[in-house]
Parts: sequence; structure tokens; C-alpha cells
Amino acid sequence: MRWWDLEQVLALENDLFPEDAWSAGMFWGDLAHARGPRATRRFVVAEEPGPPGEDGRTGGGRITGYAGLGAAGGLADVLTIAVARERWGTGLGAALLTDLLQHATAFECDEVLLEVRVDNIRAQKLYERFGFEPIGIRRGYYQPGNIDALVMRHQVHGTAREC
Repeated sequence: MRWWDLEQVLALENDLFPEDAWSAGMFWGDLAHARGPRATRRFVVAEEPGPPGEDGRTGGGRITGYAGLGAAGGLADVLTIAVARERWGTGLGAALLTDLLQHATAFECDEVLLEVRVDNIRAQKLYERFGFEPIGIRRGYYQPGNIDALVMRHQVHGTAREC
């Protein structure tokens, strides 16, 4: 994900999470830590191919999903993951999550945590397929709707050093 993706990402964010959408500032804050040798974030977008430009190359298309990961001290957090409704059930969410887990390994993290709305069963099933296990509840985590979050953890194998 780059700064020029934010307009489409925010539109998708507001469509999917109208009550508790991330702001532009939240994305900007995390993207500031996603580049360079001291990066602690990974943000990725999935997009459909765009129409060919004058040079015959495919241009940037419509963003259909995005995901973000933060890492520090041997621990990674899935910060956000979203897929356009028309792409639900196509494996795009799994592909985005796979990318994040690979980068958790690259950041040398031992565990990956995430919060998911207790009423988002579709997402919970995806995370369970990847080995995430419930470890707790955060009451009223999603505001302003006062929706609880299920906290889930995934053990990353093959890492032993600090992020």
C-alpha cells in the first residue's frame, strides 16, 4: 500500500466498516513506518488490473482488498484486513492473511495477535483455518457501536529472535 492507494482504501474501509472505519490519519500514521530498513509495518493492497495505458502496460486498477501488520518485540498484530464484498469467498482474504503471516516471520516474530468483532463469524473462521486460537475478549472494543472484540493468537513457528 502506498499513499496514492488511500483514496480507494478509505472508500472500501467506509463501505465495509461504516461505524468504526479507520481515518486517513490512522493509515498515514502506520504507512509512515512501512518503508526502509527500520520498518515495523507491512501494508498490502489487492487490485484488479486496470485498462492498458498508452504504452500498452496495464495501469493501476480498482483496489479490492487490503491488509496491515505491525511488529515489535517478537510480537506481530494484524492491524486491519478487508476484502470487497464481491470478492468474499474467492480466497482473497486468505491470500492477504498469508502475506501478513509471511511478513511476521520476516520480522522474526513468535506470535501474531488480532482482534475481530465477535459478530464477524466469517472472519473468525478464516483466522481459525490459519491456526489462530481465541484467547480473550475485549469488551466494547469497537466504538461507537460498543461491540466486543475476540482476541486471537497464532504461534509462528521457526522464529526465535526479537522483531
